[in-house]
Amino acid sequence: MFTIRAARDSLADLPPIETARLSIAALRPEDAQDLRRVTDDPAITAAVDFLPTPFTVRDAEDLIRSGGRGQDRFLGAWMRRAGASEAGELTVASDLVGVVGTHLRGPGAIEIGYWVGGAARGRGLAYEAVSAILEHLGRRFPARIVVAECRPGNVASWGLLQKLGFRDTGEEGHRPGRRLLQRG
Repeated sequence: MFTIRAARDSLADLPPIETARLSIAALRPEDAQDLRRVTDDPAITAAVDFLPTPFTVRDAEDLIRSGGRGQDRFLGAWMRRAGASEAGELTVASDLVGVVGTHLRGPGAIEIGYWVGGAARGRGLAYEAVSAILEHLGRRFPARIVVAECRPGNVASWGLLQKLGFRDTGEEGHRPGRRLLQRG
């Protein structure tokens, strides 16, 4: 009985998710260079308090490795784009455009957070990725509430969270300057 519960209350085995434009899957060690490329941006590292500036490949490897315990999992959002090989065969390449973090918080909550690389911002990709992950988390962990922390001054992120059904709880978040939002 304890083994089944432990497996259920883990993010280590979240399956890949496909959306209209994205492939979303747990980041792997071989993704470290792509993760560094997307994340080493002062707009991202200033907004996400646990990301160092500059964000190096070593930092990326550490972040990916942190998902091994099952309490935290960082998922890459990969933009699919179709092309043709020299032989005329259809090929699908992809570029990492964003990251969604999922974090088990005690017995009753899951926290989400996210960032999107500069060239991909403003195209609805964060909404597409986060909404797909929220749908999956809701099925997988129906008894858990989903929360997020956001600075009220981060207008784009605050608006996205509201569009996704999050509401300000009136409480301060655990991170400096952030408010706690709850979905539902």
